[in-house]
Amino acid sequence: MQLDLGADPRTDILRRLQAALIARFGRIIRPPDKRRDPIWVLVHGVIGAQTKTAASNASSDGLIAEYGTWETVAAAPIADLEERLQRQTFPKVAAKRLSQCLNAIIAARGAVDLRHLSNLPTDEAMAWLETLPGVARKNSAGVMNASTFARRAMVIDGHHRRIMQRMGIVPAKADTARTYDALMPIIPDDWSAAEMDEHHLLLKTLGQTHCRPRKAICEGCPAHQDCETARIAA
Repeated sequence: MQLDLGADPRTDILRRLQAALIARFGRIIRPPDKRRDPIWVLVHGVIGAQTKTAASNASSDGLIAEYGTWETVAAAPIADLEERLQRQTFPKVAAKRLSQCLNAIIAARGAVDLRHLSNLPTDEAMAWLETLPGVARKNSAGVMNASTFARRAMVIDGHHRRIMQRMGIVPAKADTARTYDALMPIIPDDWSAAEMDEHHLLLKTLGQTHCRPRKAICEGCPAHQDCETARIAA
């Protein structure tokens, strides 16, 4: 007989955190018309390492505008792609990964097409995406959550992971995949894909303002109530 141990207390922490972040920063909701095609979101993630979102947006839009189709992008010489990805922090790496990723999709699907993922459970779709060159957990979750798929998958970037570690919600040295695996079972059941997206965007804002990489600014932080790091610093 399995005992019912009740709800995980971390779920209540996430609820309080969400309310506190909204009270501080306001709502950050991605409108339906701002959800992009899954391929665009995938490309954005593959080329986006350590690059500001606006730069990766411009690069992704520029590629499809110039080449017309993602198949044409896949066929382009890597040197040409590198030239067009100069906004990225690592244009040479971005060009190589993008070419490899798009060509891997063509080899598997016959075209740059991810529509088959809509027929798969979210975890299976993410596992398929993570077999592609340059695609790790952040990107696979982004494709499922932030695109027109709008699935319940939590995107974990460096800000999000750092805050969860400092608050004591996930282990201190958890990487992105381990953070995702620790968080998904404790996300409130009633949170929609849009609310999970907003939670991520709010945490990103918190990481840019209070929970900075080198030193957390705990004074006045909206997460202070439930944060282990803040309690130690007090």
